[in-house]
Amino acid sequence: MTAGSKSGCLANYFWSMNNSIVECRSVSKKYGDIPALIDFDINISKGEVFGMIGPDGAGKTTLFRILSSLILPDSGRAEVLGHDVVRDYRYIRKSIGFMPGRFSLYQDLTVEENLKFYASVFGVNIRDNYHLIKDIYAPLEPFAKRRAGKLSGGMKQKLALSCALIHKPLLLILDEPTTGVDAVSRKEFWDHLGSLRKDGMTILVSTPYMDEAQRCGRLAMIQKGRLLDIGKPAEIQSRFNGTLFQLTSSDRYAALLICRKSDKISSVHAFGQALHLTLADGVQTAYIENLLINHGVTEIVIQEVPPSIEDCFMQYLM
Repeated sequence: MTAGSKSGCLANYFWSMNNSIVECRSVSKKYGDIPALIDFDINISKGEVFGMIGPDGAGKTTLFRILSSLILPDSGRAEVLGHDVVRDYRYIRKSIGFMPGRFSLYQDLTVEENLKFYASVFGVNIRDNYHLIKDIYAPLEPFAKRRAGKLSGGMKQKLALSCALIHKPLLLILDEPTTGVDAVSRKEFWDHLGSLRKDGMTILVSTPYMDEAQRCGRLAMIQKGRLLDIGKPAEIQSRFNGTLFQLTSSDRYAALLICRKSDKISSVHAFGQALHLTLADGVQTAYIENLLINHGVTEIVIQEVPPSIEDCFMQYLM
């Protein structure tokens, strides 16, 4: 990825300043001497499902806490719903729903008691807003008297989302909400998010799962507090530099070590049971096959494949 393409794609995200729900300009935050966010810029419009991907420690949770007015930025400006996160924190806290990565409801309270408590905190009546959570909360109703700490991971997730929605927030912030949840519950959760988006809610969500990232309207890639790329998933994939090949063989690990030592292979990383790699200019796939055969690796299959979001992210890190 060239420096020019990076700067061009980052400039494109300032595509609409109308109906901005989230706007960050040069937001920075440090913990001691360790930077968590560095001159971070982002703009999210009304009705978007906006995803953020990056490894642990990239700065996603720090950004979410700043936007939720739970911590202060060291510099820069952040606005949520047109209000400054430092000056107007009371308004922001009433107007957003925040679901942290760690289950944070009261585990000694029952399902029903947790929901009633959060409704009372925001001064709303569950009956009046039940339509907002009906599809999500319905599977929990048979367990209304069960303590939250005794719920399964998927049930805890549904309860946390119900509590975050009961006051009808204008912005929903979700910090890796499906981590550790089974595949069926993950799909159901994202189906619920799709329904909320259709009803006009703006959703900011981080995820470690690339299939979930594909369901976002736009994505931001973040690493070590810096914004790497931003755009629709297809736009990010179209900016992949070079041709991507997938390689399977009799010994994936041996093939990985061999490829890493070759200066004719630009990049290589494990991808499931295969390897994904790009080649230096002018190098043909026959070179890889011969290289591996000479080192005793067999059953080699090499084919061109379209880059995934994960491939695009890995290219930034190399």
